[in-house]
Amino acid sequence: MLTIVIPTKNEEAYLPRLLESISKQTMRPAEVIVADAQSTDRTREIARSFGARVVEGGLISFGRNAGAREVQTTFILFLDADVELRDPEFLEKAVGEMLERKLDLATCDVFPLSEQYLDHFLHQAYNTYARAWGSLYPHAPGFCMLTRRTLHEKIGGFDERVTFCEDHDYARRAVEHGYFGFLKSTKIPVSIRRLDRDGRMKIAIKYLLAELHLAFLGPIRHNRFHYTFGHPATKERDRL
Repeated sequence: MLTIVIPTKNEEAYLPRLLESISKQTMRPAEVIVADAQSTDRTREIARSFGARVVEGGLISFGRNAGAREVQTTFILFLDADVELRDPEFLEKAVGEMLERKLDLATCDVFPLSEQYLDHFLHQAYNTYARAWGSLYPHAPGFCMLTRRTLHEKIGGFDERVTFCEDHDYARRAVEHGYFGFLKSTKIPVSIRRLDRDGRMKIAIKYLLAELHLAFLGPIRHNRFHYTFGHPATKERDRL
C-alpha cells in the first residue's frame, strides 16, 4: 500500500535514525527506496543494511522522481533523511486518515529536534501559517509529503527545473487534480541543522522572499536563493 522514497547525499549521520524509526512502525512499508546522489560517505551501505533499495539520484527533485518511478504501491511517502518517525503509529495513522478523508496529497505539522524555545516558536508559526492557507495556497514541505501514486504521475512529478521550493510548486499543481489536507492524527520531528548552519534570521528572510516570488512571479527556476542539496561527509553530534 505504501512505499517510502528518501533522496540522499552524504547522510550517514542521519539516515540510520530514520531507517531505524521506520523499522519500528506498526505499519511496514512495502519498500523503502533511497535515491542517492553519489554520496561519498557510507549512505548507500547504511541504506542497504536496513533493507532499503538504492537507486541513482541527483538534485532533490530528480531524486524524488527517480525513486517514485520505481513505486508500485497506492501511496508514496516522500521523506528527507534528517526526519524521524518517532510516533510508531505514524504510517498507520497517516494512511488511515488519507483513506478516511479521501485525500490525494497530505502533510502534517512539524516540530523541531531542538530544546530552544525560538525553534519551537518558529516551527509553530510555520504550522499556523501553512494551515491558514490550506488548499487555497498549499504548503507541503518535501521532507514529509504523502501522495497517491496516480496523482504524482498525473502531474508529472516534481518539476526538475525548479531550484527552490519545488515542494510547494508540486502541491500547487497537485491541488488542481486532487484533494489536499493536513493530517490531524500525527506530526513529524525535523532537524535544525540547516538553521544552525545558515542562521535562523537568514533562513526566515529567504523563505519570506521565496513566498513573495511564488505569489507574484511563479516557480523559482533560478539559483538566486542559493539552495544547496546534501551535506558534508562528516558525522554530526548535535542530535537530541
